[in-house]
Amino acid sequence: MKLSELASCLPFYEMRGPACDPVIKEISHHHKNVKNGTLFVAIKGENRDGKDFIAEAVSSGAAAVLCDIELSLPVPVIQVRNPRHALAQITNLFYNYPSYKMNVIGVTGTNGKTTVSHMIQSIVEYAGEKTGVIGTLYMKQGQEVKASVNTTPDSLVLQQTLSSFLSNNVTTSIIEVSSHGLAQGRLFGCDIDIAVFTNLTQDHLDYHGSMDHYRWSKSLLFSQLGHHHYKDLPKFAIINDDDPFSEMISQATSAHIISYGLHNTSDVYASDIQYGRHSTSFLAHTPVGKIKIKMPVVGVFNVYNALASIAATFAKRIPLEVISKGLENMKSVPGRFEIVEGSHPFTVIVDYAHTPDSLENVMQAIVKMNANRTFVVVGCGGDRDRSKRPLMAKVACGYATDVIFTSDNPRSEKPLDIIKDMEKGVPGRTYTVLLDREEAIAYAIGMACEDDVILIAGKGHEKVQVIGDQAYPFDDKQVACQLLKKRFSKN
Repeated sequence: MKLSELASCLPFYEMRGPACDPVIKEISHHHKNVKNGTLFVAIKGENRDGKDFIAEAVSSGAAAVLCDIELSLPVPVIQVRNPRHALAQITNLFYNYPSYKMNVIGVTGTNGKTTVSHMIQSIVEYAGEKTGVIGTLYMKQGQEVKASVNTTPDSLVLQQTLSSFLSNNVTTSIIEVSSHGLAQGRLFGCDIDIAVFTNLTQDHLDYHGSMDHYRWSKSLLFSQLGHHHYKDLPKFAIINDDDPFSEMISQATSAHIISYGLHNTSDVYASDIQYGRHSTSFLAHTPVGKIKIKMPVVGVFNVYNALASIAATFAKRIPLEVISKGLENMKSVPGRFEIVEGSHPFTVIVDYAHTPDSLENVMQAIVKMNANRTFVVVGCGGDRDRSKRPLMAKVACGYATDVIFTSDNPRSEKPLDIIKDMEKGVPGRTYTVLLDREEAIAYAIGMACEDDVILIAGKGHEKVQVIGDQAYPFDDKQVACQLLKKRFSKN
């Protein structure tokens, strides 16, 4: 595509440098990925500014540069006020607007995004559609899986991925939408058809600074659904009626609203909920009838996740019988209340719970398992919201019989300093401190007896432990499996 054609989608810009019109073969905002024929877009990241690498990009073969400063270079320069906005516009054009050619579902909220995305995927695939998923765990289409750097990728990677999905005949893409992604405009130019809100509790205040900014960021997904009401292309906002933030979302969007909750005032609600050790069943009520739901996950939080998924797929006009079968046949989600299989006489669960609310949800689900003793191995991430640390500790000590505080991605902080912040929430309570995470998990596994439950919380699917600026291999599930094998191979 010619540079002039790409620039045509920008309402205002200054073209500087040589009077030529090179063919753009690809777009990149990482100087190390620049090759001959690349348009290099200089955007500012959290740690580095792309403007510092313009010269290197040009020497690597960049055919043109897009930035927000006046430069004299041997290649054309497109000068704009906001490179990040411009990047979203030109990548949309470059990849021929892929999100407009498929059904796109965006899922946001503090907790539940990954599970809801996978529930929706299971239902839509049972209905016979090809799906693509973009989120915390990976970017996945069929058997092709790519690692995710962020829950929500930037606009360039997003459009590249959606374009790839489209070329593989994907008809529905499900995107986990983070507050960071919304605040930074990573979804600019992405046509979302159905937006799903799970819940909102304290998280990411190290980035947002306040709950008001966090709420505002989340609301953007719904306000950006647009104002049109095409007959055959309606937009839907799926909101959790039981969450106080739903009122703000309702005011922020002009899309059709489908509410869900545990009360019969919602459009989609649950009754007759039955909890088992490995499954949950309930009767789902919808505007078009009732359907029995049985799914291989537990906890009231997963009832909410299922209701959100039912509402979203109901908005896609998928029949209730198909929705029910899709949930019944869903596969377990890595690191989300994931039970470590084996012949050991107690239950070991790995979960991503890293906020006070998510930890409490998981602990409440464990209470219903009627365990003898409950062990929880938990820590808090370094260089993140410090105010939630005592709250996490309070939840752990409020539900578990045996609490082990440990490290969880301490990053640049000293693990003991993080533990001290946690301890402020539980004065006078009994707990064990083991800074080495493997040692903490080993302690719980060594102490557990028949009918006990161990929860290893905070990291879930993560495969590394971040200490300082280094990422060391560490997988909670894998470590637990090795320790269980070691303990019971002696007997």
